[in-house]
Amino acid sequence: MSFGKIVAALLGVTVLAVGVGAGATWWFMKGGSAIASAEAAPAPKEEEPVDDRIYKYVSLEKVIVMLRGVEGEPAPHYLALDLVFKSPEEDEKATREQLPLLRSLAVKELSTLTMDRAGKMTVEELTATMEKAFADRYAKDRADRPFTDVMIGKLIVE
Repeated sequence: MSFGKIVAALLGVTVLAVGVGAGATWWFMKGGSAIASAEAAPAPKEEEPVDDRIYKYVSLEKVIVMLRGVEGEPAPHYLALDLVFKSPEEDEKATREQLPLLRSLAVKELSTLTMDRAGKMTVEELTATMEKAFADRYAKDRADRPFTDVMIGKLIVE
């Protein structure tokens, strides 16, 4: 082997060693060891309790309200919707018994809407409005709601 090849090989090994050393130093300074990585890793979140209750879905169909329009409009406007209540199986009967109250609350809340406002509301916004109206009433009566969720099964704004 010639002297030039030996020098080039030694120079290459030296550059490689310096590179590995610099990389290792950077890795350990930023906390790259397995121990530091394990310590820095966030603790696993506690799992939320699984709701293993059986649910029934109770329908409240054909809630229809006339929407307030602009004065002088020739045709009346209305909103029709079907509500669905997600109720634990043991509370299904109580939910069914309270359907007249729930219908009344829905009509009361929805009758305040104008055609313009109702037409611009998303299903999520309308659901949140219904949810709040029911929650407020049950809080006022200091009673437990026999359902967990309110959903909209059908919606017509005309």
